[in-house]
Amino acid sequence: MSGIRRRAPRPSHGPVAIASSPWIVVGAGVVVMVVLLFVALGAYRGRSPAPDGAQPPALPVPTAVAPSVPTSVPSPAPVLPGISGRASGLPPSSVAGSGSPSAHPTVGPTGRATATRSPSRAGQGQPAMAGRYRVVQSFDGGFIGEVAMVNASAQSRGWTVRLEFSGGRLVTAWVEGVPQGTVRASDDGFTYVSGVDVSPGGSVSLRFHMERAASTPLECTVDGVRCTGF
Repeated sequence: MSGIRRRAPRPSHGPVAIASSPWIVVGAGVVVMVVLLFVALGAYRGRSPAPDGAQPPALPVPTAVAPSVPTSVPSPAPVLPGISGRASGLPPSSVAGSGSPSAHPTVGPTGRATATRSPSRAGQGQPAMAGRYRVVQSFDGGFIGEVAMVNASAQSRGWTVRLEFSGGRLVTAWVEGVPQGTVRASDDGFTYVSGVDVSPGGSVSLRFHMERAASTPLECTVDGVRCTGF
């Protein structure tokens, strides 16, 4: 038995062989790196690079819009009624046969708007002073009448009113707000002469108190021109 030789065990070719040969590990790593490099180059070439000199698209720049400011429109200046500064009574537009004078607002010394009138010329055949008769109030035993006048000429004028009734008695006659004129009574009525001129386009009213007389006069004239309204 002692003369029989035993064979030495052969080395295994598994992990022990790989560990004993380091160049195999290095070679495998190089192969893996080469494969990864080719993959990376392919991915890079697949992209579409921007052409040389191309600029990125410009973003729109917001523009500032100025807020709209409402424009204030001055309100028109008030127009005063169409009567003269000193005389009282109805406006010219209420007298028959008279035109409405135009008023143009102006600024006076105090800064307030005042109305100045353009002189209106009497039309052909139209009297310079036109009058209209009416009864203001009636009561037992008498009445109060009125003659409203307007100056349709282009200059200041005085005026004379003549009223005739069938009987009766004049108690008084007056013009409100201006110096009084002269009244001359007679058996059949009275005559009133103005105490102040009426400006062009201005108006004035004469009022009177009659007793025991009919409210409709027999005659009513202004500067010899027959009145309207009766």
